[in-house]
Amino acid sequence: MNFKKSIPLIILSIFSVFITGQTLKQANSETVLTAGMARTDITPELPVKLYGYASRKTYSEGVHDPLSARVVVFENNGKRILLVSTDIGSYGSEVYPVIRKAITDRFGFRESEIFLSTIHTHSSPTLSVNPLTGDPNNIEYTKSFQEKLLNSIAEAIKDIKPVTAGAGKGSSPVGANRRETGPDGSVILGRNPQGITDKEVLVMKIATPGGKPLAALYDYATHSTSLGPRNMLITGDVLGLSAQFVEKILGKDVIAPVFTGASANIDPWYRVLPEFNNEPGWIPEPVLLGTLLGEEVVHVFREIGDMDLTGEINTDFAILDCPRKTAADGSSLPDQPATVPVHITAARIGNDIAFIGFNVEMFTETGMEIKAGSPYKYTFIITHCNGASGYLVPGDVYKEGGYEAETTRFAIGSSDMVVKKALRMLYDL
Repeated sequence: MNFKKSIPLIILSIFSVFITGQTLKQANSETVLTAGMARTDITPELPVKLYGYASRKTYSEGVHDPLSARVVVFENNGKRILLVSTDIGSYGSEVYPVIRKAITDRFGFRESEIFLSTIHTHSSPTLSVNPLTGDPNNIEYTKSFQEKLLNSIAEAIKDIKPVTAGAGKGSSPVGANRRETGPDGSVILGRNPQGITDKEVLVMKIATPGGKPLAALYDYATHSTSLGPRNMLITGDVLGLSAQFVEKILGKDVIAPVFTGASANIDPWYRVLPEFNNEPGWIPEPVLLGTLLGEEVVHVFREIGDMDLTGEINTDFAILDCPRKTAADGSSLPDQPATVPVHITAARIGNDIAFIGFNVEMFTETGMEIKAGSPYKYTFIITHCNGASGYLVPGDVYKEGGYEAETTRFAIGSSDMVVKKALRMLYDL
């Protein structure tokens, strides 16, 4: 090696380190953004009862692809945000408070700082802690799941370090409106290409101050239900497979937490199929759609160039009690409480990025309305977040009918209440 020729490179390296250090020092005075990340395998070791389709009565029959929990903890000036993406169908009203309490007891997070979400795959274990109603294998799995999740959060907290963050937008055709008009004029679950569909892909890039990628957080509006009730294999389905693809392309040191956007009326383009089609030359539909979405995430991720070292954090949480649908307008449970709770969790990082979580299945047009009214350039709508209160239906859908209108617990007008409350919370952050 020629030492004289190496001197300029050595000087450049020292200068780069000096500049990075000075930049961080300056950013610290402006409250530097820090973050820690972790990923853990949550694939069940025993056969389990699967979530999502009531017609399935038997245990799972194998694993197509592993399930993961992905955790990101942001911290800034004593305030934190915990973002958890899990390849699970739902925490439900039974398991969510148990896991939330375990998180707050162990780590001290405020309720407003926790986003505990699922990708809503219907090919994952049903979580249960009740021995009177839950399957023994599923109860055992839930205990293991909780322990792994808590350990993953601890790992992310231990990993906290200065980071840079930026965001970008893309578009994907993977999701399609599922409210199809049947031969008799009624609304059925199918495919409605002309129906409203939010195709936006939101991506947040996290990297070290030196530019090394750490995480690709992304948000997309679709059910993760390319597979139907005849499938008995464990899989993350479209969203889980998309995250696996992103991590494969970006590298083993990058995690890709995926969040389910407003998708109550959105299914994958290929929906409720009986199985993975493994005939020669065929790409199984969940893999195809997951790859298509994942490629767009990677494209957007690689184009994000405006990265910020600082990011003030603010959070908020509210429970909005919305009126319950009564017997007069279709409810078969008139003795239930008069209201249904909607958990709304809001957080911002800096002036451009916001997250807002809901414990409901929200129609895509409702999510689009919130994003359009938000004061932030990038507003991540996170559904299936912090519990489960079912379908939240816009007013016109009650007249149209269909599955969502028939099964919702909310009265007409509830969706408008949620939009107004969510926007107020976003503006007040």
